[in-house]
Amino acid sequence: MIETYLPAIVPHPTSGNITSIITGRAANEPNRVLLSRPLGNGWQPVTAVELDQEIRSVAKGLIAHGVARGDRVAVMAKTRYEWTILDFAIIYCGAITVPIYETSSAEQVKWILSDSASVLLIVESPTLAQMAKSVLPATCNEVLIITDDALPILVAAGREIADSKVDERINSLGPEDLMTLIYTSGTTGNPKGVTFTHGNFISECSNVVQYAHVEFLKPGGSTLLFLPIAHVFGRMIQFGAIYAGLHLAHCGDINRLPQDLGTFKPTLVLAVPRIFEKVYNSAETKALETGKSKIFKKAVDIAVEYSQSLDTGKFSVRSRALHLLFDRLVYSKIRAGLGGRVDAAISGGAPLSPRLGHFFRGAGINILEGYGLTETTAASSLNVRSAQKIGSVGRPIPGTRIKIAPDGEVLIKGAVVMQGYWQNPPATRESMNDDGYFKSGDLGTIDEDGFLFIVGRKKEIIVTSGGKNVAPEILEDRLRAHPLISQCMVVGDNKPFIAALITIDPDAIRSWASTNKKGGATVAELAKDPALNDVIQTAVDEANKAVSRAESIRKFVILPVDFTIADGQLTAKLSVKRHVVNQQFSQEIADLFG
Repeated sequence: MIETYLPAIVPHPTSGNITSIITGRAANEPNRVLLSRPLGNGWQPVTAVELDQEIRSVAKGLIAHGVARGDRVAVMAKTRYEWTILDFAIIYCGAITVPIYETSSAEQVKWILSDSASVLLIVESPTLAQMAKSVLPATCNEVLIITDDALPILVAAGREIADSKVDERINSLGPEDLMTLIYTSGTTGNPKGVTFTHGNFISECSNVVQYAHVEFLKPGGSTLLFLPIAHVFGRMIQFGAIYAGLHLAHCGDINRLPQDLGTFKPTLVLAVPRIFEKVYNSAETKALETGKSKIFKKAVDIAVEYSQSLDTGKFSVRSRALHLLFDRLVYSKIRAGLGGRVDAAISGGAPLSPRLGHFFRGAGINILEGYGLTETTAASSLNVRSAQKIGSVGRPIPGTRIKIAPDGEVLIKGAVVMQGYWQNPPATRESMNDDGYFKSGDLGTIDEDGFLFIVGRKKEIIVTSGGKNVAPEILEDRLRAHPLISQCMVVGDNKPFIAALITIDPDAIRSWASTNKKGGATVAELAKDPALNDVIQTAVDEANKAVSRAESIRKFVILPVDFTIADGQLTAKLSVKRHVVNQQFSQEIADLFG
């Protein structure tokens, strides 16, 4: 099959705008709790009417500060309650939100503010303000700081603005009006501003929520948002949760995530695969430390076997009995680590290992994998409980058409596709084919049931000097599943064989070093350690089983440092920036092929 399509459940809107997901709730269900804000070590519920009133107060402050309809306002902060308030306040006053990652460099901030001609920048901290002020373009009149009372300052400034002014701005917005510019995190060149209308996000949220209604419309359902709101996936979670009436809270500090999961107890988790890999690796490391490694490995095998039986409907008495036993011994502890109420999750942003997907489903947490890009308003395809194939990224979001080009590229068309790149018609034209499909840059296949499988990136295909085409993701995904491995990057373009750069998980290595009587040694000191290299070689041998001899990793090197966002090797969604790694570790790569 080369094309797959599902008709829209909710048609593309012909009137209205995204603000109705709050104003409508405030009018019809004023006391429904939509959000919770952090309060000490707990949470303070915020009802629909309280949320609407707070957003209006901040919107009036923006108007008082001179923000006009259609102006761009930038927000640079970690995921937090105030981010959502500011986002909606900007939209309420008819302006356009421009998210900026709080990890962005001064050069990136300068580019985004200048390219978008933002008139106001709101940052999280004085440190970010100081950095931003050094590169502020002439169009940007002011910088406000969240931790220095940006919201109270705006509320105070807007007290003399009539409520009718906000209503006028809201009522002037239609589905074809621009709502946001999201700059692609990108792995090459300056980020491009992707333009989205209110209609784009309404179509995305409404069809995703109705398609995955079991998760989003679950009575008493809740989700903890810890992905960057500056990223399209985090933004879709924010709007989708509020659209669905799913109780939403924020966690901006990954170190607080276990604690916040424990106190908020979400029913649905939306994350990138690396989060699930870390949960699995942490459980495996703990089992090793407590001498329960054999029990854990058996529990994993049974969970995978049980999940696979869910697809066939054939369960053995032995499998059921062992599954029940391990549910008490192992699986319940993993669910408890996510707060104890999670029974489903949505994963996107990168491929999830099928074995990991089976393990979590067998352990009682069904991870529904989806696929999309910034340019498709996040998800363009998704697995749901009623239509799921682990290993695939699901069928199209209702109203979206997906087909495979003759060269294998995934093409996407529908109401979720962007309007284009901000002030960049040549890039917009280049991104679309003659039939109006967005060219994803990903390679995929569609099976006989209409499920999409992603097999690699067009630009990331490695071609060896012998002419062999190699998709690096297959090997990289398998290697990252090992508890000691944090990141890896396969190399070998125009080289005689395939090799890999591997980084070590800084948390997992401490336990391994202690067990192997190497406690206190740094990763840099252990990188050449024969025992550690033997462990990684075993992981490489296991990964190589998924590919042919010509595609297999022949050599690897353990790097002395991990890849990080701060050092530029990772994007905000934790994808490896290959060109950056190639530059920074050029000598290590040269040595592999020397």
